[in-house]
Amino acid sequence: MSVSNPTLITFVIYIAAMVLIGFMAYRSTNNLSDYILGGRSLGSVVTALSAGASDMSGWLLMGLPGAIYMSGLSESWIAIGLIVGAYLNWLFVAGRLRVQTEHNGDALTLPDYFSSRFEDKSGLLRIISAVVILVFFTIYCASGIVAGARLFESTFGMSYETALWAGAAATIAYTFVGGFLAVSWTDTVQATLMIFALILTPIIVLLATGGVDTTFLAIEAKNPDNFNMLKNTTFIGIISLMGWGLGYFGQPHILARFMAADSVKSIASARRISMTWMILCLAGTVAVGFFGIAYFSAHPEVAGPVNENHERVFIELAKLLFNPWIAGVLLSAILAAVMSTLSCQLLVCSSALTEDFYKTFLRKNASQLELVWVGRLMVLVVALIAIAMAANPENRVLGLVSYAWAGFGAAFGPVVLISVIWKGMTRNGALAGILVGAVTVIVWKHFELLGLYEIIPGFIFASLAIYFVSKLGAPTAGMVERFDAAEKDYNLNK
Repeated sequence: MSVSNPTLITFVIYIAAMVLIGFMAYRSTNNLSDYILGGRSLGSVVTALSAGASDMSGWLLMGLPGAIYMSGLSESWIAIGLIVGAYLNWLFVAGRLRVQTEHNGDALTLPDYFSSRFEDKSGLLRIISAVVILVFFTIYCASGIVAGARLFESTFGMSYETALWAGAAATIAYTFVGGFLAVSWTDTVQATLMIFALILTPIIVLLATGGVDTTFLAIEAKNPDNFNMLKNTTFIGIISLMGWGLGYFGQPHILARFMAADSVKSIASARRISMTWMILCLAGTVAVGFFGIAYFSAHPEVAGPVNENHERVFIELAKLLFNPWIAGVLLSAILAAVMSTLSCQLLVCSSALTEDFYKTFLRKNASQLELVWVGRLMVLVVALIAIAMAANPENRVLGLVSYAWAGFGAAFGPVVLISVIWKGMTRNGALAGILVGAVTVIVWKHFELLGLYEIIPGFIFASLAIYFVSKLGAPTAGMVERFDAAEKDYNLNK
């Protein structure tokens, strides 16, 4: 497609607005806590929407609608699993983690929290968990940059190399300048744009295909199995898709939102807002792919790009059914999904390098200003490594996303969940949980045992390791005291 002025202008205005928000956040960033966690000042709306937007990447507007378009409703099990997992994460982890991190040395990162919660004097917990974050998140960042490049490439006819830098530049700019506040404020705008696109588009597609009855008849005529949620599925397959929900307990970029909330009181309303947003977005995503079957069956002359690449279903529907200016806004929602996730991942990597390596091991007495600028420098370093990894779009980076999600979910998920609900957990239990979870994911993935998604055995074995290894020892009096104080604080204020 040649450069479409309305679409290009919309993109430029949107990107400029995001960078402007970054400079506004810059003025509120005075120390490392501000840069990493926004000074723990997020209200319920920003907490809710930034948690949702940071979670849902370009997959929400490209991958899932494409899968539904190709295979029908049987691909929607993953959406059900994600909704259940996200709700349980908000219910059991969010408020408790907010309080526990404050009571355990006012921890700013997950490695920092693990180290303080379990009184790990050796630094082993901090190092291992920070390395896990850096390895998996650099892969994640690379996949986000590939997705952004693909969007610019297909929308504006750029070369892949040019699109790579165009897609990454704006995200790097506002993350570098404004840190956590910029990321959270832009996530809120991006979440609003995403839900607008995912509610409006299926409604217009439905109207264009003649209403609900006509649309459903057309989908059934194409293939009656499109309505069958069990088509080409097995019990193992359904469990594997729903198992994605387990990953929420261990995703550092989502957990950081809970840690940054202004108080435990904000969490309950944030949960309601976030889950409403998530359910509407996922329902809209499924509807776009599903109704797209009817639209392109009725208009085969314009179905070429979607038949060639089914992940373009949302992009093509937006371009075909909307005024170019509105289409530009809707396509910006894809960019929003990519940018919101990428910015969080860059910041979490920067946080791990600055707080967990530089400050802890190299410059214990570094000033707050120095740490903020080191954090900014680390954003650039991680971004450049991710861009180098993304330079070859055929390097299977996107295929590693499910691997990284499973790695975080199994290595950190049980440790985070059990650490906030069981006072009997020990430092060795936490260490065993991280190692067993990570190793199980690697081994299970390598041998592809039973066809089961590796996060499920990883999560189960890590949880068992935490319990049994913790039972071999006992937490210190200080650990129990801090846990009880945090739990009391949580129950008084939730």
